[in-house]
Amino acid sequence: MRALQFLAGAILLGALGGGAMLLRRADTPAAEPVPRSPKPVAATPSPLPPPTPIASPPPTPFVVRQILDLKKPLRHGDYVWNESAAPQGPVVITVDLAAQVVSIFRDGYEIGTAAIIYGADNMPTPLGVFPILQKDADHVSNLYDAPMPYMLRLTNDGIAIHASDVQYGNATHGCIGVPTGFARKLFNATRIGDRVIVTNGKTMTLGQSIIG
Repeated sequence: MRALQFLAGAILLGALGGGAMLLRRADTPAAEPVPRSPKPVAATPSPLPPPTPIASPPPTPFVVRQILDLKKPLRHGDYVWNESAAPQGPVVITVDLAAQVVSIFRDGYEIGTAAIIYGADNMPTPLGVFPILQKDADHVSNLYDAPMPYMLRLTNDGIAIHASDVQYGNATHGCIGVPTGFARKLFNATRIGDRVIVTNGKTMTLGQSIIG
C-alpha cells in the first residue's frame, strides 16, 4: 500500500506596510506690520519617517487535486509516470522516508511516483522543505567520486535527488535515490527553485494543501 506525502507546515509571513503623511506648518505672518501685503514665511515640512519595507506575500498553497491510480504497490526500482491529465502549473516534489516513496505534483496533480532509497542511520536524509538549488544531468560527486545522474541539489552540503540503483537493502549517504528512468523525467519536469518536501511518515489525501 502506498503512502503519499504531506508536510503539514504553514509559513507565516506578516505583511508590513506603512504610509507616510507629509505634515506642513501653517504660514506665519511677519512680526512687524507692513502697509501692503504681509511677508510670506515658507512652510517647513516635518521630516518623513523612514519607509517601512513591505514583506513578500506568503507562498500560495494549492491542494492535491488528483493522485495516480496505481494498479499494484510500488516495489524497489518501480515507478509510474503519467502527466496526460495534469495542466501546467507550479511543481512540488514530496518525499516520505517512512513509505520510501517520492511523488511529483504539477498544479496539484500527481504526475509521477517511485520507490526510493535514502540515507542510512549514520548519514540520515534531512527533513524539511528545500528548493532545488542546482541541476546537473551528468553530475559526479566530488565527495565520493561517484556518478549521480540527473542530480537535483537540495543543500549546499551534498544532499540531492539523483538516479541510483534502487534495490531493497541499499542506502545512500543522505541523498534520495530514485530509478534512472524516473530521475530523467523528474529532471526534465523541474526547474531551479521548485520545492522538495521531505517528511517521515506524513500521509496526504485529496483536498489537502501543499505549500509550494
